[in-house]
Amino acid sequence: MSPAARFRGLPLRSRLVLLVAVAVALAVAAVAAVSWVMVRTQLRDQLDQSLRATNPNEQVLRTLRDAGCVNRPAQTQPDIAGNLNATVQIVTADGTHCWVSGRTDLPAEPADKDVAAGLREWTLHDTTTDTGVDMRVYTKGARISGGPVFAISVAKPLADIDKPLSTLAWVLVLVAGIGVVGAGAAGLWVARTGLRPVDELTATVEHIARTEDLTVRIPEEGDDEIARLSRSFNSMTAALASSQERQAQLIADAGHELRTPLTSLRTNIELLARSEDTGRAIPPEDRRELLASVKAQMTELAALIGDLQELSRPDAAPYGPLQVVALHEIAGAALSRARLRGPELVFTSALEPWFVRGEAAALERAVVNVLDNAVKFSPPGGAVEVSLHAGELTVRDHGPGIPAEDLPYVFERFWRSPSARALPGSGLGLSIVARTVHRAGGTAALRAASDGGPGAEAVLRIPGAPTPPPAAPGAVPGSVVPDQ
Repeated sequence: MSPAARFRGLPLRSRLVLLVAVAVALAVAAVAAVSWVMVRTQLRDQLDQSLRATNPNEQVLRTLRDAGCVNRPAQTQPDIAGNLNATVQIVTADGTHCWVSGRTDLPAEPADKDVAAGLREWTLHDTTTDTGVDMRVYTKGARISGGPVFAISVAKPLADIDKPLSTLAWVLVLVAGIGVVGAGAAGLWVARTGLRPVDELTATVEHIARTEDLTVRIPEEGDDEIARLSRSFNSMTAALASSQERQAQLIADAGHELRTPLTSLRTNIELLARSEDTGRAIPPEDRRELLASVKAQMTELAALIGDLQELSRPDAAPYGPLQVVALHEIAGAALSRARLRGPELVFTSALEPWFVRGEAAALERAVVNVLDNAVKFSPPGGAVEVSLHAGELTVRDHGPGIPAEDLPYVFERFWRSPSARALPGSGLGLSIVARTVHRAGGTAALRAASDGGPGAEAVLRIPGAPTPPPAAPGAVPGSVVPDQ
């Protein structure tokens, strides 16, 4: 397994602690390295300045010329240059050198010879004596009045800066170690504190999965990402609980609505079966009524099952692709079907052209449901007025109307007003109408007659245009335009 895979396999808390510790370790290491380099540079600069400041004067050089200088210092030899606190040597162009001050001699480097020969003014370099001492050497050109050019090398041991740098390095390593350990402890505390809401969320999810209790909520504190996650989870569980409640209510309502026609069917079929079993014939007129009742109940069951299938269909699963359809033509076709269902009624229509984007079959069913509702509640010989103007389809009947206190519930599933419970129907028609119109981007409403007379008005408003959009190149004339 690769290191990356092993890292991803660690718990989230361990990964956070490890990432924090590594990030702090890298930051501390970078700061320590930069600090060490800066201190080293500063100390070397100070050492170089000190070497430049150590300058034997001309009187010392004249004393050397008169007394001469030795090749190697002796333990009892006096310091000719005085207390300069440095090793000083004279270097000639041929590489010979003699001691001036200090307790050790320095090797003559090529750069020192170049200075003695007058090829360069000065040089700075590191060197190591024959006794293994690391030195920092500053060499510059010099001349005694009336004499040749030579070089003076001034050197100080690098131990003067190496020892402080070594001490600083150990201190930085100790501080970095303490910082990394502290960062790990802080990372563990931060991970525990920051992930506590996640632990609560996990425990809640496990509780819901175990008990299916969707009423559990997570405390929402603050406005950070964890609080947003908690609010989103609470919203999700609330939506699930509402969906579960609606599903249970739908099943209960469907069972209640199915019970009545099934009971009637069972009673009628048992009467017919008992007649066959006992050999006692049912009078022809009663038999026809029984069969007509069975047929009516089967028709009602089929309609109820169809409505339930329509309501159970997801919003994302339409009859077909959205198309630009002529709402006035759909309303005309639905009106023709309504005339067959209410032959004793008077239908008037004023349908202006209006093109909408939607599902033709679903829109026709919605308009048919609205017209069926008007037919159902219209008195014999009554009138049903249908109009379509500027995208507003209005169906007006002259029935008993709807009480104002019932208007907020007319589009709910299985809701039926007390005055309509004796009439055929499942209570799902207007719910299907509202769903279809909303899917097309419109609104559906049911209200009292606007002219103050008896009856009610169903109003469907669907956005569109009085003329169809231009047909795509190559389209068949008269065909609908598919949604892009």
